[in-house]
Amino acid sequence: MPFGSFLNAFPPAFFLVVHLAAFVIGAYFASRAFATNARPLGWGFTLFAIAELFYMTYHLDWTVFPFAHTIAEVLDLVAFILVFVGAVQPVLARGRASAAHARA
Repeated sequence: MPFGSFLNAFPPAFFLVVHLAAFVIGAYFASRAFATNARPLGWGFTLFAIAELFYMTYHLDWTVFPFAHTIAEVLDLVAFILVFVGAVQPVLARGRASAAHARA
C-alpha cells in the first residue's frame, strides 16, 4: 500500500475546499502585492492562484491528473521564481544604495 493512500477516503469536495482556500489566499496576496506596486510578487501570487484553479479542474473531473498536475506545477515553479525575485529585489536595491552612499 503506497504512503498516503488514506487520503482516498476523503470525498472530492474536501480537496476542492483545500484548493479553493489556497486560491483565495493566493488571490488576496496578489491583490495586496499589486496594491503596493510589488509587481513580481503580484504576478507570482497570481500564477499560484491560477495553478490552484488547474488543480481544481482535476477534482471537478474536467481534466486528467497528469495534465492538471503538470500545468499547475509549471505555474507554481514560475510563481516561486517571481516571488523570490520580488522578495530579493528590495534587499539588493538597498545594498546598492548603501554601497553608493558609502563611496560618496
